[in-house]
Amino acid sequence: MRRWLPLLLIGCSAVAHAAPPSGSWEDMDTLLADKGFMSRLGEQVQQAGATATQQASSLVINALAFLGVPYKYGGNTFDTGFDCSGFVRAVYEQSMGKLLPRRSDEQAAATQPIERSDLQPGDLVFFNTLRRSFSHVGIYIGDGKFVHSPRAGAQVRVEDMRVAYWNKRFNGARRVPAGSPQAQP
Repeated sequence: MRRWLPLLLIGCSAVAHAAPPSGSWEDMDTLLADKGFMSRLGEQVQQAGATATQQASSLVINALAFLGVPYKYGGNTFDTGFDCSGFVRAVYEQSMGKLLPRRSDEQAAATQPIERSDLQPGDLVFFNTLRRSFSHVGIYIGDGKFVHSPRAGAQVRVEDMRVAYWNKRFNGARRVPAGSPQAQP
């Protein structure tokens, strides 16, 4: 215990010395600004925002690279073709290293609900195409458009969500959590 006492006293005095003199929030803000912490924090926030934007752009570019790949029920590779959820899963795995569940309803359950007005490129959009919630999924690319693998006999393509067919069947928007590489329901 005696050998820890000097370290404890030094630690306490360092903490006491670092506190602002009057203890008010304005004094704390001034101290942080004087030490350059506020500008460094602002730079880190901007870098994080830029990184998120770059990741979303990369994801959208990768998704668009699959345009023309044929639909295949249960398909989840470029070589075999994709169904809607297999397409979304492959794009997220290749672009972001995130492993989403296999089915569209499971993907909806494993992601965070967002308002349609809050959609950003890379978010997931869900539709009720089989008389059940979350039966179809695509990737939002911006400007009211999404990319998806629609149905048998078709290919991966871009659609406008504002078209009557998709607008009527819109079932919700979701965002893939930023944290772990595996999204779980």
